[in-house]
Amino acid sequence: MADRSPTVHRLKVTVRDIRPPIWRRLVVTSDISLGDLHEHIQTAMGWFDYHLHEFEIGSTRYGLDDGEGWGESPEDESAVTLTDAAPEGASFTYTYDFGDNWRHQVTVEAVTPPDPDLAYPLCIGGRRACPPEDCGGFPGYLELLEALADPDHERHEELRTWVGGEYDPEQFDIDQTNAAFAVWRRATRS
Repeated sequence: MADRSPTVHRLKVTVRDIRPPIWRRLVVTSDISLGDLHEHIQTAMGWFDYHLHEFEIGSTRYGLDDGEGWGESPEDESAVTLTDAAPEGASFTYTYDFGDNWRHQVTVEAVTPPDPDLAYPLCIGGRRACPPEDCGGFPGYLELLEALADPDHERHEELRTWVGGEYDPEQFDIDQTNAAFAVWRRATRS
């Protein structure tokens, strides 16, 4: 019989194709579903969960059936735990927003006993701001950065207004991320 003592997964989540990299390091309970992991990644990266998503682990796709009938439906993400899908050393893909196609590399860096003094999920590191929702994927993000950096760019004012005035691609606030996780923990307890 397999040992099912409580464990936590330490994950590194990196947005693919962007340099310098945008990443987060998370510690989550191992018994969560992939659906819960989706919520944790959304919170940590700063996405707003406006779009569909999918995990690809090995040759299996997990997600939500959108009911549209565009090919084979993914496996139910709520029916599989992180423990069962991704052991220590595993690496898999999480895609968010099939239009913008934000692909994230998720690496299981360690599986360890939980620290009784910590509450999970927890963000323990990260770099750089997440691209804004609906910015047009990688090409749109690059144009956004270029336009915001150059006051003479033809779209500078338009895109500055679109992002709400200021967007600092280097900004990441770990305390803000963990405060959002604390809200999530309180909400799931009630």
